[in-house]
Amino acid sequence: MPAPPQTPPKVWTTRTLLAWMKDAFIKAELDSPQLCAEMLLAHVLGCERLRLYTEPDRPAAPLERQRLRELTARALKNEPVQYLVGEAWFFSMAFTVDRRVLIPRPATATIVEHVLQHARATPGFGGDEGEGILLADLCTGSGCVAVALAKHMPAAHVIATDISQDALDVASTNAERHGVSDRLDLMQGNLLDPLDTHPVANAKGSLHYLTANPPYIPDAEWDSTDPETGVQANVKAYEPTIALRGGADGMDLVRPILAGGPAHLRPGGLLLVEVAASCAAEAKALAEANPLLEAVLVLKDIEGHPRTIVARRK
Repeated sequence: MPAPPQTPPKVWTTRTLLAWMKDAFIKAELDSPQLCAEMLLAHVLGCERLRLYTEPDRPAAPLERQRLRELTARALKNEPVQYLVGEAWFFSMAFTVDRRVLIPRPATATIVEHVLQHARATPGFGGDEGEGILLADLCTGSGCVAVALAKHMPAAHVIATDISQDALDVASTNAERHGVSDRLDLMQGNLLDPLDTHPVANAKGSLHYLTANPPYIPDAEWDSTDPETGVQANVKAYEPTIALRGGADGMDLVRPILAGGPAHLRPGGLLLVEVAASCAAEAKALAEANPLLEAVLVLKDIEGHPRTIVARRK
């Protein structure tokens, strides 16, 4: 635990605790230090983050300070704050997370945004409600993409697959949390395989959308110690490797999705696959070479990196 200020306040309030944690997290070079501080304190106090700013002078009880010290010490040892509090935010929605699943990233929200925009703008694709829409999300993990799409398209039906039953258990919790369980089919299996046994999706050409955020970190990036190109130490230490590593070139799971996924789409349907920025050009070329696809493009993520391959079924 970091050393307290040289002249600690007589009373530790919400305001002073946030400032203390933020300063410690900045010095430790944690990502999003302000957000991390807010998440930990809100978790300990059992309140929404907004309340931290509506009651900034609330004094913390001794047990609250002790619990906060413990969690802060763990965060400073690189344990992800999202796992410490059991929650992560994605697309302005709170998702239950633990070490069984990858922590949702803002970059992945690009998939959700593009699907929603396309559905609203494309005749026959359900508009805002998603009426009649059938979509599948591969490698669903926490279910963040599948659940967010189901929540924002209240008449759509979603299939979510993952090879990990542990991940599907977390996705089920999140589906229940957001009230979409009745429109979300969770299926265990490798990539596209579960679709072959689904009562509707087993008919090729049935999906309006096929989304995927598969493991895609190349071995060179996983093994690199370069802070600019390598994988962060806390990611390696705590997040599930099965959800991260994509083989020698990061394309072991991307290739079969780009090859077999288009056949499951109806004409005009979209395929969206998140990839490593270093693999975007190769993935785009593979999609362009598939005779079932057209209008291939690469979407940039929130940080400006080429991240999501989008293609339309002919």
